[in-house]
Amino acid sequence: MNELSIKVKALDGVKIPEYKTAGAAGADVCAFVDAPVELLPGEKALIGTGLFFAIPEGYEIQVRPRSGLAAKNGVTVLNTPGTIDSDYRGELKVILINLGKEKFTVNSGDRIAQIIAAPVTRAQFSLVDSLDQTDRGAGGFGSTGK
Repeated sequence: MNELSIKVKALDGVKIPEYKTAGAAGADVCAFVDAPVELLPGEKALIGTGLFFAIPEGYEIQVRPRSGLAAKNGVTVLNTPGTIDSDYRGELKVILINLGKEKFTVNSGDRIAQIIAAPVTRAQFSLVDSLDQTDRGAGGFGSTGK
């Protein structure tokens, strides 16, 4: 398994990200809120984590939903995967949305998302007059089958 060293600053009482198993790709991050945040069905909220990162250049951190939270409660990360760029030094905040049918309460210390460190490839974009043709062409949104 590849390893990368990422510096983390955490506010007092905040847990740093943690991998729950030896084979886990994502490290859990927890909410850090002054008071419980109630999400009614259909509501979204920006939830602080109290975490700040110095990500090495050439990498990003992706913020993804926790499958258990989504399966059990219908709560997920709205902009998934979210990206934390290597030059960002602000607090990691997670946009949670309640797609379930019941009110959901976020408390400090609750595991709300997982983060994955990933390499970044920057593209060189070139303006052209035409593109090569493919069998698929401009077909999208289900055009390749069932």
